[in-house]
Amino acid sequence: MAADIDDSELDSDLKETPLTGLHRALGAKMVPFAGYDMPVQYALGVMKEHLHTRAAAGLFDVSHMGQVILRAPDGDAARLDAALEKIIPVDVAGLAEGRQRYGFLTNENGGIEDDLMIARREDHLFVVVNAARKDNDLRLLRAALEPEGIRVKLLESRALIALQGPQAEDVLAEHYPDIRNMRFMDVETLPLGGAECWVSRSGYTGEDGFELLLPNNEVGLGIVKALLEDDRVKPIGLGARDSLRLEAGLCLYGHDLSPDISPIEADLGWVIQKRRREAADFPGAARILKEQTDGPSRRRVGIQPLERAPAREGTEIQIDGKQVGIVTSGGFGPSVEKPVAMGYVSAEHAAPGTKIDLIVRGKARAAEVCELPFVQPNYKR
Repeated sequence: MAADIDDSELDSDLKETPLTGLHRALGAKMVPFAGYDMPVQYALGVMKEHLHTRAAAGLFDVSHMGQVILRAPDGDAARLDAALEKIIPVDVAGLAEGRQRYGFLTNENGGIEDDLMIARREDHLFVVVNAARKDNDLRLLRAALEPEGIRVKLLESRALIALQGPQAEDVLAEHYPDIRNMRFMDVETLPLGGAECWVSRSGYTGEDGFELLLPNNEVGLGIVKALLEDDRVKPIGLGARDSLRLEAGLCLYGHDLSPDISPIEADLGWVIQKRRREAADFPGAARILKEQTDGPSRRRVGIQPLERAPAREGTEIQIDGKQVGIVTSGGFGPSVEKPVAMGYVSAEHAAPGTKIDLIVRGKARAAEVCELPFVQPNYKR
């Protein structure tokens, strides 16, 4: 997790989420992350928080993520969809009301500017972007959409939480029984704790779970406290969030994704639906579609260290003393009880089972390329 914390922010003014006071009251260890003061762990510690989420339900504060509403005049969905598709290779027009879709913004060179979630509501799209890319994404969205009459509104100071784990459904069903009817990537507005809350059945741990947008008041805080009063629910920090998503083979922007890395290199070509591939009218389409046809020069792969020493971000990958790639995420996987990593290697060395060396503290340590994920997803389809 250390690689995900920006030490340059230690002396700067950090933003707080609506739940910062609660984190401190719960004894969280706070660290700078994407310009925010965020909990990295609680009393349980990263290992137990990770395992608790896999076994029961973990509650994460993700309020630092950018929450953006896109709305066209008179609710003109076709106009909104067409404008957004100018900067995103995802089939927005094909997104049904009450559904959510993973996607990304691309640049003219075919790199990924950010990965994000898009949800269709009755008269608008709700988009969640990465905290560190909020300013960049807002600039891109406004430049593309506002000339078309689309309103781009950043929600400020709203509490966004993720309840993740195999018991998350049971926990929330005690507050709203019909939540059991939601499928993976469904979105609804539901009455919880006396407030209308935006709820999606999604998350970034590989587990079943939900994300909830709450009012920034005592009612919203009361919902969080009520969930934490359930013995099945524990507060979880950034440390376990990182190890959970790594085991699930999920990318972290700024590490596994960047403006130089294409969706095809990142093994995310499945995100670009057939209609969008055929249209080929999104930024970077020439490179992306060529790589999809001919194959990229490098690929994101799973990496299984064969020794106990974990390989962190930036670790060089070699074969016969020659560099063939680099680790972009790595650490210990509590669920699999061994080190895990992922990174990019030359395409000719990307086949699972390929023997590689990881240069850890100047010493070559044995590893091999493997399939992702390390832990199979537990989504409710």
